[in-house]
Amino acid sequence: MLTISRKSLATVAFAAVLASAAPAHAATTPATPAPSAAAKAVKAEPHFRHMNVETRIADLHRKLDITKAQEADWKAVADTMRADAKTVHELIEARRKNADTMTAVDDLNSYAKIAEAHADGIQKLVPVFTKLYDSMTPEQKKNADKVFGGFEGRHEMHKPAPAKK
Repeated sequence: MLTISRKSLATVAFAAVLASAAPAHAATTPATPAPSAAAKAVKAEPHFRHMNVETRIADLHRKLDITKAQEADWKAVADTMRADAKTVHELIEARRKNADTMTAVDDLNSYAKIAEAHADGIQKLVPVFTKLYDSMTPEQKKNADKVFGGFEGRHEMHKPAPAKK
């Protein structure tokens, strides 16, 4: 049985934001057999919905208050983020390039490749971020938990719905 620690959940939340270049609407858009519909959906996708990877890396470095002693571990995290972003970006570009000739099935397959690459990137990020997290002071860890807890409205999603009156 797979057990997921709080650290792993924070890392997964972090990685979800990291490679958020894949469009959220693609998984919820109904498939249509007309290639032109698939092409329109691909062309309408934003290049990146969130800040670029270099900006995210710099922002996290600042927010996590990385020390000089942690720089080597941070570099591994940043390099992993860059590699994942590059892979996902290349797949999105290939998807755009082929948009005019894609069928609905091609569209779904292309999105599946993006999602798979994103998941692979998360798997690669977990161990390098865990090493960095393990080197943090208790204050840094508390801060990291707070920083990651804010990604994608995670805490809002898990709050109970208000009681109906």
